[in-house]
Amino acid sequence: MSQNSLLQFFDTPYQTPPFDRIKEEEYLPAFKAAMAIAKKEIEQVAANTAEPSFENSIEALEKSGKQLTAISNIFFNLNHAATNENIQAIAREVMPLLTEYSNDIWLNTALFNRVKQVYDTRETLPLRPDQQKLLEDTYKEFVRRGALLTGDDKEEYRRVTKELSQLSLAFGEHVLAETNDFTLPITNERDLSGLPDGVKEAAAALAKNKGLKGWLFTLHFPSYMPFMKYADNRELRKKMFLAYSKRGNRGNENDNNEIIKKMVSLRLKKANLLGYETHADYVLEQSMATSRDRVYGFLKQLLENSFAFAKKDVEAVELFARTQGLKGRLERWDYIYYAEKLKKEKLGLNDEMTRPYFELDRVEKGVLGLATRLYGLQFKENREIPTYHDEVKVFEVFDEKDTFLSVLYIDYFPRPSKQGGAWMTAFREQYIENGRDVRPLVSLVTNFTRPTKSKPSLLTFMEVKTFLHEFGHGLHGMLSKVYYESQSGTNVYRDFVELPSQLMENWATEKEWLQEVGIHYQTGEVMPDELINKLIESVRFQSGYAMIRQLSFGLNDMAWHTLTHPFDGDVNEFEKEAMKPTELFPPVEGTCMSTAFSHIFDGGYSAGYYGYKWAEVLDADAFDLFKERGIFNREVAHSFRKNVLEKGGTEHPMKLYKAFRGHEPSVEPLLQRSGLTKQD
Repeated sequence: MSQNSLLQFFDTPYQTPPFDRIKEEEYLPAFKAAMAIAKKEIEQVAANTAEPSFENSIEALEKSGKQLTAISNIFFNLNHAATNENIQAIAREVMPLLTEYSNDIWLNTALFNRVKQVYDTRETLPLRPDQQKLLEDTYKEFVRRGALLTGDDKEEYRRVTKELSQLSLAFGEHVLAETNDFTLPITNERDLSGLPDGVKEAAAALAKNKGLKGWLFTLHFPSYMPFMKYADNRELRKKMFLAYSKRGNRGNENDNNEIIKKMVSLRLKKANLLGYETHADYVLEQSMATSRDRVYGFLKQLLENSFAFAKKDVEAVELFARTQGLKGRLERWDYIYYAEKLKKEKLGLNDEMTRPYFELDRVEKGVLGLATRLYGLQFKENREIPTYHDEVKVFEVFDEKDTFLSVLYIDYFPRPSKQGGAWMTAFREQYIENGRDVRPLVSLVTNFTRPTKSKPSLLTFMEVKTFLHEFGHGLHGMLSKVYYESQSGTNVYRDFVELPSQLMENWATEKEWLQEVGIHYQTGEVMPDELINKLIESVRFQSGYAMIRQLSFGLNDMAWHTLTHPFDGDVNEFEKEAMKPTELFPPVEGTCMSTAFSHIFDGGYSAGYYGYKWAEVLDADAFDLFKERGIFNREVAHSFRKNVLEKGGTEHPMKLYKAFRGHEPSVEPLLQRSGLTKQD
């Protein structure tokens, strides 16, 4: 045990995880050893005979379990970004242990009594605002985790939470397996008609890597999306669409229907045990929106403002498709294909025209350079810091005064061992310990277009926006300046956490930034003004449809989590009814979005997916200030850093937002930006 690298002091630069020394077989014993240490720390707090105080109860609890947190951060980040059967098996064994450990804290009567005694005297305590909030949040968290339960209810809560943790893990494993299981091999070159050369080259390289002849396409986004946009072969588009849209809904060993039924029913059971009518009521208590009625009102407002625009968007694509020879109705696997052609005709633009200007290395410099211009950050690549995969890049991050701020890991490309999508996470969050500022270890994980033998990684415009988005989350983590780890960085309300990320996306449509980033990888030519203008104009193209699509996800999420009775119906039919107000196409038998909806069943966004749109209102309103004062204005950036990025969860998000903006946000800037106002 003494030789377990996870239980030793990390003698690496900045105490980063020693990935080059960690062995898979070390994880389980490390978890158990760290859990035992953490339990003793908790017992000491609970058994303390001194009068309960903020320091010996709230702070002591906050500081407990640091080693267990460090091991968990390493392991579960790898389970998402570089997993295998061994890692998944360990996760299945560890999750129930961690849930039990967590429950042992929140359901510890002696510990809760100490917390409550401090909480009851909060008005008389000389606490800083962040300490006051930590005290209030700690007390609320105990209550929200079952501290007031008694007898059988307490045991039922333990059972429910344990099963939920296992089901969530299984859901994610199933989606990853379903994504990896399907491939579309092509040997007849005629079936590649319409596909750009770069897409074909990537498919040929993938086939060769698998020992196959011809070309290979997968459900990973950099392969799937270009195929759906450009492949002329309608039957193959349909095949790809159905494979993607039936993930977790095929009646096989990776089917997620029963998991969904169990999860929503158990989430309801948990909410009821804690005194809430629905899971959404439980979740939204800790949000800016505060209630399901307000969320539904918000979604309804956006729906009413955008549905007519969305219908026109679809009608325009269908009319265009008819001129291109489409027979019969426009199907879901036709939409993006013809929409891309219509964009090319109307705007003279498609992804392949801009892709040569978005070489990953230059985009990386542009994104990091944006943080330099706004916040004075400096990024220095360090190849000595160990990584969990040889494709991961690592940067040291410093401020203008050369003060170390963070380590930044970036993992760009898809792998069978990596979940789809893109996310920001941390191997360590920022906090103060014994007067020392412990700086964060932040990681950005994406699934961008891979380089080929003849071309570097060339990104689509959406991939550029995704990079900016995740980097915005990264800034939230890297610039954190708080005292307590639980308030650090992105530890904020779910409907506020997307503000820094979505704010960063705005620079993707600013000419001055695009001219710095958009340099042709072969000729060195700066992206022409005409192309930049088309790119900016394209943001409003089909924006009604894009809005409705997001709203459909939010309504689906809310429907699942406003159930008032256990669910044993048909998952597919329930989803159709939930998304009916946003429906623009006839349903397709066998497809189901919920069975692969990892955000809400394996990603912490249950009853919170609306938060993307909620935060979009904030980011559009916030960026208006940059547009008024200058998109690289250091004073505005400093204010956003000081009032939002550095503050984490130390204060209520609306207070932080108003400190930056001077007023509460309005929905109008978002509607105007999207071209969804009547005057447009």
